[in-house]
Amino acid sequence: MKIVSLSAHFDGQSIQLDEPYPLEPNTQLIVTLVPKPISEQEAWFSLSSHHLNHAYSEEDDYPLDAIKIANR
Repeated sequence: MKIVSLSAHFDGQSIQLDEPYPLEPNTQLIVTLVPKPISEQEAWFSLSSHHLNHAYSEEDDYPLDAIKIANR
């Protein structure tokens, strides 16, 4: 048997092929999990959050006299 790639999904109980394909009993399979794509907005939030966390850390110490305009 030649190696083929088949699209499938998990229905909550078992793996279901998206298209019919003749499989013999006990055919060995390799299952690859494909992550759900994230939206463009989520990707930007993740990127900006990562860079903000990289720019500032909990060890940063800013003296009070560095504040130009106080929050009210």
